[in-house]
Amino acid sequence: MNPLEVVCAVIVNHDGELLCCQRNSASSLAGKWEFPGGKIELNESAEEALKREIIEELEVRISILKPLEIVKHHYKNLDFEIALSPYLCEIESSATPKAIEHAQLRWVHPANADELDWADADMKILHQYKNSLFPS
Repeated sequence: MNPLEVVCAVIVNHDGELLCCQRNSASSLAGKWEFPGGKIELNESAEEALKREIIEELEVRISILKPLEIVKHHYKNLDFEIALSPYLCEIESSATPKAIEHAQLRWVHPANADELDWADADMKILHQYKNSLFPS
């Protein structure tokens, strides 16, 4: 089975907080927290997909700062695998993101982000990001 190719934005604000998004009750992994993003469409680059998805999901434009390490994860209970390409991003201008497709949004300091109930693949990205900030 080929993994589903998806992208996500690790959006950081000027206070160093991460934008965390809670999946709505109608979605798979309902109630879990994630970084916003979605599927890459045919003939679309990962960066184009990410910018499109963020406009659709949050109604803001982002600047992509750098790619992070791709995470592959198999969701056994849903019987599918994803290849999740995360990108460190920031919101352009002073726009405020809106929860168009999510139950809620929350800005959280990376040190406190483990308190949220993350989707497994997104948890791997959170730990990757935190390890880059606070190497052990």
